[in-house]
Amino acid sequence: MAKKILIIAGEASGDLHGGNLVQAIRTVDPSISFRGVGGVHMQEAGVELLRNATEMGVVGLPGVRRLFTILQVFRLVSATLHSWQPDLVILIDYPEFNLTVAGKAKKLGIQVMYYISPQIWAWRSGRINTISQRVDRMVVILPFEEAIYEKADVKVSFVGHPLLDVIRVKDEEAIPRSRYLKNEASLLVGLLPGSRLSEISKLLPVMLDAATIIAREISSVEFLLPLASTIGHEEVTSYLRGRDLDLTVVENNTHEVIQMCEMVIAASGTVTLEAAILGTPLIVVYKVNPLTYWLGKRLVQVEHVALANIVAGETVAPELIQHEVTSERIAQEAIGILEDSKRQAWIRQRFSEVREKLGGPGASARAAAMALELMGRG
Repeated sequence: MAKKILIIAGEASGDLHGGNLVQAIRTVDPSISFRGVGGVHMQEAGVELLRNATEMGVVGLPGVRRLFTILQVFRLVSATLHSWQPDLVILIDYPEFNLTVAGKAKKLGIQVMYYISPQIWAWRSGRINTISQRVDRMVVILPFEEAIYEKADVKVSFVGHPLLDVIRVKDEEAIPRSRYLKNEASLLVGLLPGSRLSEISKLLPVMLDAATIIAREISSVEFLLPLASTIGHEEVTSYLRGRDLDLTVVENNTHEVIQMCEMVIAASGTVTLEAAILGTPLIVVYKVNPLTYWLGKRLVQVEHVALANIVAGETVAPELIQHEVTSERIAQEAIGILEDSKRQAWIRQRFSEVREKLGGPGASARAAAMALELMGRG
């Protein structure tokens, strides 16, 4: 009888990695059927979606309407566990929701694999006790996470970071800078304000103000604004109106833009690892609503917010947090990097070491092998 997998990703990045994981599993056994919560990547990979993950993704504290939606989705997932009776549940990040699902699955005797760990090393480390009771296999993508789970006697495997399967570092001569540059001699700076409208509204205006200062101090500089797939061109137009900047908006080519730039200014998130993999110096900015920041200051247990710095174990990319996110500070840090070739070289060297720590390509295939093993197909 064909096996069945219920797979849940609550946000866009989880959907991407979930889609790649489903493809890797189906490459080995195309008879396996999938249902779950995710987005376009998982759907294209062959997952029958119970609900779209875009309705659940949230930064900071969820509103009442979003909370109601999350409760609806949980009831639907619970009903599916009972009626469909999958052979395996795969949970991707999104810990509050997914650990509750894991508890339901374990009560029904269903194997649970957790792919992409909750950030227990950053805050709420006590969740590892819940994980040890509800998760049969933890599959981690950051190198230092394996030791944390081994110490707690959780069965764990480090498979490498799935971004290494997605990002291809190109030969610099193969990148057509003329496609974006008006002046071949210009320096290129990328502005990456995030993948959510809330991040765009908080960060893009201050990034554009900083770009104006940078352009005033450095005569030959141009700017690229690569848009995340979740952001349309029309959603940034109002912020650009009236700006006297050499700036080009780019759609669907973020990785090439990052590699092409001398440096990028980016919202904290997975993009900091993307920049590290591509070897591009960056400045990280992080700004949330005051209540979320106040709570985070009291709960978070790490020295850095950027994943690239966390993996490096030091501040390779400058971090500007909350009240430090001003146009003047961003411009000051950017000019300091752009005018210091030795510092640029040091950043690139440290980022090459970060890339090495992240493992090699093939994370999805290795995670797929573990899923199949849990179902007795290994």
